[in-house]
Amino acid sequence: MSFDTTPVTARPEVVILEDVSKRFVVRKDTSIKERIVTLGRAGRRHRQNFWALSDVSLDIRAGNTIGLIGHNGSGKSTLLKVIGGIIQPTSGTVLQRGRVAALIELGAGFHPDLTGRENVYLNASVLGLSREETRASFDAILDFSGVGDFIDTQVKFYSSGMFVRLAFAIAVHTDPDILLVDEVLAVGDEQFQRKCLDKIKEFQRQGRTIIIVSHALDQIEELCDRVILMDKGRVAFDGLAEAAVERFRELLEASSGAVSARPEQVSRAAEIASVDVRAADGSRSNDFQTGESFRVAVTVRAARALDTWALGFSIDTASGALALASNTSMLGSSLPSLRAGQELTVEIDVDGARFNPGSYWVNANLHGISESTSHALMQGAEFTVHGRSDSLGSVPAEVRFR
Repeated sequence: MSFDTTPVTARPEVVILEDVSKRFVVRKDTSIKERIVTLGRAGRRHRQNFWALSDVSLDIRAGNTIGLIGHNGSGKSTLLKVIGGIIQPTSGTVLQRGRVAALIELGAGFHPDLTGRENVYLNASVLGLSREETRASFDAILDFSGVGDFIDTQVKFYSSGMFVRLAFAIAVHTDPDILLVDEVLAVGDEQFQRKCLDKIKEFQRQGRTIIIVSHALDQIEELCDRVILMDKGRVAFDGLAEAAVERFRELLEASSGAVSARPEQVSRAAEIASVDVRAADGSRSNDFQTGESFRVAVTVRAARALDTWALGFSIDTASGALALASNTSMLGSSLPSLRAGQELTVEIDVDGARFNPGSYWVNANLHGISESTSHALMQGAEFTVHGRSDSLGSVPAEVRFR
């Protein structure tokens, strides 16, 4: 069975991070008296460096919805703030293009003594809108927020729900190219949360880039086509949502010492047995020329019967950056049902993906639909691309100076 793939790399990059690190200094002296006593060289013993991010390199392309997951303190929110330009990295490079709207600390630009109307114009100007643009969007902002007649009341008299709804409404009406979301989809009542999710999905249909930090893993799987797992300030995984969530759960269980007692491992209906890379004619090969077509062969082994299921794969560079990914759900492809004990090999044709010379890893993940099961095989196969390129990155291009 074969299906074609459309390279993710065809989309332009809107965010690039190269070896980004962020250091915070944590002080152990908690009072003014202690700080006076520890002035000078002795004070160094009362300061500790905390690296929230360490050598993070990512490229994010237009139209992608990216999820950031990980433990508390893993660097998710710091990474989001670095991408948004809210904080500057200690080292490394951050490049972005397009208007950014950051839903991180909602209402941070509000003045409590100003009315809701005045704060709309103030906050919108902070987010990059002109007065004319804000005036044109004002009715939509008011309608979305549901503040109604309270728009001319000072916001210090607003309930917390009204405050957050107005701030969210302003941010999503700034016409952003890149939307950064940090846990704010959990605010407000159920009706407003649905409205927020509908707005996110509208942005997806419009081809905007969205980066979401959330602990709601089911929400991440529903919304995101790519998920980055952060662990101790580093990228621990970068790939399809189901595999990333599975890897995160393994990390959670490893940290709690509960891996051996995991019920899902006992009841898994199927698993990925192997991943192979083959030439376009089906013969085994791990060496290709730039632009050469190839196949990824994924063998699935069923422990029990499985009526409907989905399969995905991703290809990473040697440094762990995502180069290409797709799955049967994205492509609208269906797979045959599996019998208990059956092994099935699915061949995936990859055409038109012009990788730059270098080494690449192939990952695969399996997700059950008719029965709860999930399994990922990371770095199941490796291949090398040969050739010559005058550009850097995973995708070559014909570059000319004029």
